[in-house]
Amino acid sequence: MQPQTGLLPGRDTGGVLAPAKLYNEAQGPEAVAAAKVVAPPAHTATASTSTLCKGITWHQQGIWQQAAAAGAAPCLMHQADWLAYLLHGVPGVSDWNNALKLGFDPDAEAYPEWLASQEYAKLFPTRVLAPSAPIAPITAASASRTGLPGSCIVCAGTTDSIAAFVAAGVSEVGEAVTSLGSTMAVKLLSDKRVDDAAYGVYSHRLGDRWLVGGASNTGGAVLKQYFTNQQLQELSERIDPRQPSGLDYYPLTQPGERFPINDPHMQPRLEPRTADDAVFLQGMLKGMSRIEAQAYKLLSDLGASPVKSVLTAGGGAVNEKWTAMRAAALGIPVAAAREGGHTVSCS
Repeated sequence: MQPQTGLLPGRDTGGVLAPAKLYNEAQGPEAVAAAKVVAPPAHTATASTSTLCKGITWHQQGIWQQAAAAGAAPCLMHQADWLAYLLHGVPGVSDWNNALKLGFDPDAEAYPEWLASQEYAKLFPTRVLAPSAPIAPITAASASRTGLPGSCIVCAGTTDSIAAFVAAGVSEVGEAVTSLGSTMAVKLLSDKRVDDAAYGVYSHRLGDRWLVGGASNTGGAVLKQYFTNQQLQELSERIDPRQPSGLDYYPLTQPGERFPINDPHMQPRLEPRTADDAVFLQGMLKGMSRIEAQAYKLLSDLGASPVKSVLTAGGGAVNEKWTAMRAAALGIPVAAAREGGHTVSCS
């Protein structure tokens, strides 16, 4: 589940009271400024795409207040929270990972006072659990509707990129997973927590260690704007990763980047457009490889454990030419993870 997709449903019914705000939907400067007034400097929840800024937008627009006045009992949920609620029927439950950019402190396992004292904090999940912690049994109605057994226990969730990290089997500090789906998410297992919203860097708690990383808007969605899966496979076969492309692309589907550059106004850079599609694809893949290398370097510069190896999840893991470019840019071993989804083929 994308962690920053925010919903404003009714606490008692689950019915959505306002249009959902997507995970990469940057909020306006008024919401960001309000978050920065209350939060510590460079807090991850002050990023324009954070759930906190989405909640503040609803607050500033009077959306939840109008719903409350009409008796709707609004509450803020992440996408995973809402889907789980439809199964277990217990309102006000989230998990450490999804709630991180709401401002929840997974180290203290509580909302900090600067956040809990705000008027809009009454919207927030009242229980924030460790991922996989049991919440409640599935309701009889949901069991009947889905075919799941009535004995099924619904547990607290996590984000899509952390699920990919866990599935990859990483266990040692310095090991990392890059998820290459529609976007690019990097996660590094570190002994030290690193958070810096100025660079879009944040840390998720995983047991007694930290997953440090961020998510770039570059990724397979850009490739799909130009090529089908079959074209990607055929063009990739023509690429020699050792040859320079002479191109300096920063592939994005639309203006705005989150990490390793946090700039909601950043423009895509895909010019000049070469006549040879294979060279054009090579330029995009090399551009994404440079972005990935820049991401891991930034994590190290900010104090995270140095990256030693990278496993790859997502559809991009199957593209051997891209893997070779990434290994060259990173200067460390890069391999496909044992488990990985296929959000986009990129092959």
